[in-house]
Amino acid sequence: MNQKQSVEIIVHVDEQLGESRRNEIISSLSSTDGIYKARFTPNRDHLMLVEYDRIKYKAKDVLNKVMNQRLHAVLIGPI
Repeated sequence: MNQKQSVEIIVHVDEQLGESRRNEIISSLSSTDGIYKARFTPNRDHLMLVEYDRIKYKAKDVLNKVMNQRLHAVLIGPI
């Protein structure tokens, strides 16, 4: 991974998700080419951090990938 190409955003997920569903979402996003890391914030399960290749994707593309997991979500912003 080239650090200059990597950016991390915060996504707010509206749904209350159990641990298994959160793990399923993280696994799905992390297996996507160009998404380096996805994780929920400890003790703030509605906040997701997603690190991705900014050359390959725009923030709205990553948000759409989160929403394609049958979730309601909004982009809060970059870190």
